[in-house]
Amino acid sequence: MDLFKAVVVRLACCIPLYIGTVYAGDGDIAQRPDVRQFIDKMVAKHQFNDKELTNLFNQARLQDQIIEIISKPAESKPWYQYRPIFITKKRIKGGVEFWDKNKEALSHAYEIYGVPPQIIIAILGVETFYGKQKGGYRMLDSLATLAFDYPPRSKFFTSELEQYLLMTREEKIDPLSITGSYAGAMGNAQFISSSYRRYAIDFDGDGKRDLWDNNADAIGSVAHYLNIHGWKRGQPIATKAMIDDNTGKNLLSNSLKPDSMVRDLKKNGVHIDDTIADDQQAVLIALETKTKPEYWVGFENFYVITRYNHSALYAMAVFLLSEEILTKSNQDVATLDQ
Repeated sequence: MDLFKAVVVRLACCIPLYIGTVYAGDGDIAQRPDVRQFIDKMVAKHQFNDKELTNLFNQARLQDQIIEIISKPAESKPWYQYRPIFITKKRIKGGVEFWDKNKEALSHAYEIYGVPPQIIIAILGVETFYGKQKGGYRMLDSLATLAFDYPPRSKFFTSELEQYLLMTREEKIDPLSITGSYAGAMGNAQFISSSYRRYAIDFDGDGKRDLWDNNADAIGSVAHYLNIHGWKRGQPIATKAMIDDNTGKNLLSNSLKPDSMVRDLKKNGVHIDDTIADDQQAVLIALETKTKPEYWVGFENFYVITRYNHSALYAMAVFLLSEEILTKSNQDVATLDQ
């Protein structure tokens, strides 16, 4: 995944959504040459029925509003505006309640995949407010709009549309019945179609993968996703840093992947927690505040979170929300309102 793709897909669930009502190509988009070409490909490559796909796409609605929203990603905000969206009392309280209701599945996921409960919870909290904000766009409309009417990412969204049709066939789901984000992310965990096919799991053993109404499957699938992308059990995620102005700033990286050793950061003017092992791979991150930058050092597990959404802002929001949830988890939920 490249940065822009991940931002627009994951952002879809992180901010309030406008449920689009502006339609284009009403009832006849299957006659468009690009749509016709896609249908022919699905028939030839995956043995879909031509008439059924033609009928399906004639029911799709291309929405101008989707193009407008996807062109203004929230990850373009500075950190001081992005952080308050997700680090809130309500989201912390919701995380504590989610933990209390899903202790068994969260513990099981930790045993198998090594991902702490608070990280899984925080991802679900940032993505959909624990399943309360899954998005109200029909997936077929979102993906068709972006595949056929959004040239900057047409290739990617055409591939996701292909994956979506394969997914709904495999899972025996009506492709017109699923709603999600304007950018094609679905369910409590906001998986895109290709991720659903690769990483969604039936975590409670009931015979189906359900990321919409089954918290166990959502928990297991998030843990599985992070594990596959390299999560290291018991390893640090991030720590705050101070830097010497004359040297530390030179170590800032454009990459999210750890590209330095902790010992080298320390030698060059970066001051962090002495309990962090010197041989840890790390990356120095600067986050924009209203005054001076806020510096953090991210480790391999921080990078793994960015595989869910290729943004340091996203990963930091998940990390800080997880820390708040962990801190409050042993307290009475009522105190979170204070």
